[in-house]
Amino acid sequence: MCDTCGCNVTSGNEHLVRPGGKHAETASGRAAVEVLQSLLGENDHQAAHNRAHFDARGILAVNLMSSPGAGKTSLLEATIDALGRELRIAVIEGDLETENDAERIRAKGVAAIQIATGSACHLDAHMVHDALHRLDLTGVDILFIENVGNLVCPASFDLGHHRNVTLLSVPEGDDKPAKYPVMFRAADLVLLTKADLLPVLDDFDAARAERYLRDLGTAAPLLSLSARRDDAHLGPWLDWLRAELAAQRERVASGATGRPALQPDGALLHGGHAGHGHGPAAGEPPASQDHGHHHGHTHAHGAGERRRAEP
Repeated sequence: MCDTCGCNVTSGNEHLVRPGGKHAETASGRAAVEVLQSLLGENDHQAAHNRAHFDARGILAVNLMSSPGAGKTSLLEATIDALGRELRIAVIEGDLETENDAERIRAKGVAAIQIATGSACHLDAHMVHDALHRLDLTGVDILFIENVGNLVCPASFDLGHHRNVTLLSVPEGDDKPAKYPVMFRAADLVLLTKADLLPVLDDFDAARAERYLRDLGTAAPLLSLSARRDDAHLGPWLDWLRAELAAQRERVASGATGRPALQPDGALLHGGHAGHGHGPAAGEPPASQDHGHHHGHTHAHGAGERRRAEP
């Protein structure tokens, strides 16, 4: 996440740093400048509340992340077409402006809440919590959270969801896992989308893309698909969703929960470890390799030294 664009303070959490807010002043009474660690702590607290809300209803919450235009909404439309009679789906959409994506989902007969973030380039747990107050989750099996199109900041924020799915589209190029390691290390699943373009964009090497992904020390599955093709082409993705929903129901029955493979800002390239946060230390398996990693999982983001300039 970045201090320069101000995305660490969002419409969801800004009440915490406004005059009179919980983190508006330091212990000495001065206006707070070291707020990021506190805001992330508040985010994680809200995320835990959101996750408990989902768990109490047996809902699997999936966070979709990608660059703009990678096909998240198209994937959701195809998924709704394929699973709409089998499972009940709801969607939270995140964009800086417009209700365009939410309207596309509603046209499929699925409840969708649009979050307009304004200038924030990611969703946070407070925004999702506010959206939940406007969304009827009765009987919902899977809640998809379509995050803001951005290959950086969304990877560092727990929204209360259970799994991260990162999309890599063929037109983007096969080197994106190497260029944006934090995002791809945060993935529990990577989807190679717009795969129908592979015969045309022959400079994209799927094997090279997977090699870049494995160089990050993650065992997250990589599935190739095209939302424009038939349900059979979506089969592995649909099977993954069914398996994750079944696992979520088993966790709920045993009083457990699941957490995504979040990565802190500052995680190092090629499976390295910055010494703080969610990333695996040397010799440890990546979080996405073991879906039991959510038990006893801590939320130290390693952001205590980051600062926001005073206005």
